[in-house]
Amino acid sequence: RIIHEDGYSEEECKQYKVVVYSNTIQSIIAIIRAMGRLKIDFGEVARADDARQLFVLAGSAEEGVMTAELAGVIKRLWRDAGVQACFSRSREYQLNDSASYYLNDLDRISQPTYIPTQQDVLRTRVKTTGIVETHFTFKDLYFKMFDVGGQRSERKKWIHCFEGVTAIIFCVALSDYDLVLAEDEEMLDKADGSKQLNTDLKDLSAVNCWPKERIFSFSGSNTYEEAAAYIQCQFEDLNRRKDTKEIYTHFTCATDTKNVQFVFDAVTDVIIKNNLKECGLY
Repeated sequence: RIIHEDGYSEEECKQYKVVVYSNTIQSIIAIIRAMGRLKIDFGEVARADDARQLFVLAGSAEEGVMTAELAGVIKRLWRDAGVQACFSRSREYQLNDSASYYLNDLDRISQPTYIPTQQDVLRTRVKTTGIVETHFTFKDLYFKMFDVGGQRSERKKWIHCFEGVTAIIFCVALSDYDLVLAEDEEMLDKADGSKQLNTDLKDLSAVNCWPKERIFSFSGSNTYEEAAAYIQCQFEDLNRRKDTKEIYTHFTCATDTKNVQFVFDAVTDVIIKNNLKECGLY
């Protein structure tokens, strides 16, 4: 939408203020709760009182208001050494990727006159439920894009989108390579993703996107390039119909609008090839 539909209007950005505050509070609360499970203590004893106060004050943000008292509590907690230690282990629990983005910018977002920027809106996390449809034109082609929820409870709704679909944009987070599912702590997020890619829409072309490029370790050479290539091969090897099913792979960052444009170039290529095949010209 930011690339092809002139982004969000000021009025629409204002409506995301509640979401920004909700994401910020959800993030700090998730960290505080994880400290108990991971047996991490606060760096300063006084922060325990701030944590209790956080739960008392959090409700005000649901109305789009970040009081000075609430902002102060969150700032003190975020600066705490114990909280930072827990944040550094965020792969061991569920935490929004935007956590540090908002928490590091509390001085700005807690202002009474605060209006979310395009980047603030882009980084908000709202669970996709049902099907969200967006229309736009790119290179003289008219696109209909359907965003569907990735949670297991949402997958049964996908079938309603499949008729007439030209390609799937299947996003996999490299940074979640060792993160377990929120719904099933016995299954890794990446393993579940590869299972889905192998199961759904077997006859369609797929544009495989790898958002959130981060350095991580694995049993091979400790470099980003080799580790990323290793995971890429794991997914591409699932394609048992290489003669009819094409997979375009891109490493990107979902918040980098310029980089994401390359993905739409690949989708455009898929559509053109399919149109030529239907005409017997390819």
